[in-house]
Amino acid sequence: MPEFYELQINGSAHDVHDAWLGESLLYVLRERLGFTGTKSACEEGECGSCSVLVDDVLVCACLALAGSATGKTVTTVEGLAATGTPSDVQQAFVTAGAVQCGFCTPGLIVAAHALLTESPEATGQEIREALSGNVCRCTGYGRILEAVAAAARARLAAGAGSIDDRGET
Repeated sequence: MPEFYELQINGSAHDVHDAWLGESLLYVLRERLGFTGTKSACEEGECGSCSVLVDDVLVCACLALAGSATGKTVTTVEGLAATGTPSDVQQAFVTAGAVQCGFCTPGLIVAAHALLTESPEATGQEIREALSGNVCRCTGYGRILEAVAAAARARLAAGAGSIDDRGET
């Protein structure tokens, strides 16, 4: 039987009509609501391409039921910054040349954003651990780690701590 529910996505309410409770959050985001920044790849929670924040917790949207997100705040890569303005993490990826084909990039950016929100002084090891659930098939991760380290440096308050360009402390 079709269902109706409302999801809070990127600060706005979105009605979901004619859905069934077993649909994944990934499917609803992409196919029903048009948030195509969240990528569909493995659909098994192994690659991180579909990473989103649900109540500020990083989740693989392919593993979460859309119905379970009702009453919660969902943030996709599109919601990390104002439309037309890159977030600090997005800009760091561009500056560092960390974007190749771009398929993994949204999930990596959401994961990096989650890490730096919780731990703005993240060490190189913490950055590597936080991104370990995200698979990139195009790069050797060097520029990705550089980008997240650059964003971490930019978030450091009053110069406390130091992170070098390779994400090393």
